Amino acid sequence: MKKPLIIFEMANNHMGDVNHGKVMINEFAKIANKHIDVFEFAWKFQFRDFDTFIHKDYKDRIDHKYVKRFTETSLTESQFNELRHYAESKGFKTLCTGFDENSIDLIVKMKFDILKVASCSFTDWPLLNKIVTTDKPIILSTAGATLEEIDSVVSFMLHRNKEISLMHCVGEYPTQLNNLQLNQIDLLKNRYPNIPIGYSTHEEPNEFDAIKIAIGKGVTISEKHVAVATEKYPPNAYSVTPDQMDSWLSSASNALKICGEVDIRVPASKKELADLSQFKRGVFVKHNVIKGTIITKDNIYYAWPSIENQVLANNLSKYNQYTVTEDIKADQPLMNTNSIVVNTREKVWKIVQDVKSFLYTTDVVFPGQAELEISHHYGLDKFYETGITMITVVNREYCKKLIIVLPNQTHPEQYHNQKEETFVILHGEVDLTLDNKTQTLKKGDVITIEREVRHIFTTKTGCVIEEVSSTHYVNDSYYTDENISKNKDRKTFVTHWL
Repeated sequence: MKKPLIIFEMANNHMGDVNHGKVMINEFAKIANKHIDVFEFAWKFQFRDFDTFIHKDYKDRIDHKYVKRFTETSLTESQFNELRHYAESKGFKTLCTGFDENSIDLIVKMKFDILKVASCSFTDWPLLNKIVTTDKPIILSTAGATLEEIDSVVSFMLHRNKEISLMHCVGEYPTQLNNLQLNQIDLLKNRYPNIPIGYSTHEEPNEFDAIKIAIGKGVTISEKHVAVATEKYPPNAYSVTPDQMDSWLSSASNALKICGEVDIRVPASKKELADLSQFKRGVFVKHNVIKGTIITKDNIYYAWPSIENQVLANNLSKYNQYTVTEDIKADQPLMNTNSIVVNTREKVWKIVQDVKSFLYTTDVVFPGQAELEISHHYGLDKFYETGITMITVVNREYCKKLIIVLPNQTHPEQYHNQKEETFVILHGEVDLTLDNKTQTLKKGDVITIEREVRHIFTTKTGCVIEEVSSTHYVNDSYYTDENISKNKDRKTFVTHWL
């Protein structure tokens, strides 16, 4: 599984001081190295081209909080490049937010790995039109955006074949816990299932629970504002120090461990299997059985507790056939050591595939949602000689079935006392014998089989028969070979066969 990406957002916390920026990179590199087995890490910077970004009437307005902040902490292109190279030398990816078109050109020129779109720029269409001309992966924060706006931006990006990720974000600095709206992560994941979803977080620095929830919801990218506190440069109210980041990452790491795998079904541990096994019912024989007896529901019962290596109720299915290998007395356990099991699932699966392949060679329309009934009168091993498959379309006061007979397959002789049926040959040829008189039927032929008339049919080519009849009753099929009637397990039903 790909490691989640953690983004350290430097923003303006370098304070316009390259050396302080390097101190930040150094200090957070120490923290990242402690968690490098779990996460990937990146540094994010911000670019604004002050000559064009700030209106000319505001360039000297130090009374404006953010004009003052941006201008006092500005860095030159070479200074930004120095910090970018320094971050890369410490093993970090780098990304950058550009707030204007000239800054996008600078991001491309400086070869940042990823381009970030801030929430305030999410629907800045002139800027987005510039961004999509680049070949950079794009991460977009969604704070304040409506669903319609997110839909529009996602569509805009995908129609231009852009590689994008979306970040759930709340644009309050800092964000109170009851405003985090972490369930929005689910909304984004469900609405855009093929787009990575992340979490850009602005909660208070000592809050370590929200990231656990975000990880549990499956975010693959997380972004956090960071700072290093000095006498000269105190951190702001929403940026974490290295120690706080260490605790934050530990919480995220623990959440990943607790959540575990998402793409595969994790196999149970030996202890889990053992703990569960002690509460499962065992299989016991009702009466004395002799070697060679095939286990059926008539000669066993289930009871608790079980013993080690006993056959469990959980092991029994229509696909598992147990045969006793030694005499067993009444009320004794059926063991894996006194029986052998044959699993018929693969045989059933092969039959299903062969029936599907045959049907696809015909022009017969069939309802895929109906279950497939496999009749193996003398057992699965002899199905391809004696047997059929059927699809019951409807069975009310009237009944319609599709009977699929594979090449060289025979349906044994039977009759019905209550049901009268009409056969319509939809595909192939079939030899039908009625009370010992045989006739060959071809596609389009129709014949009615009256009550109590013994019938047997076989085909060399394979055929599909539409059976239209009165109501079919389970106990209204009488075979002239009593061995078939004694075989209570001569049918297998497969629901999800397509």
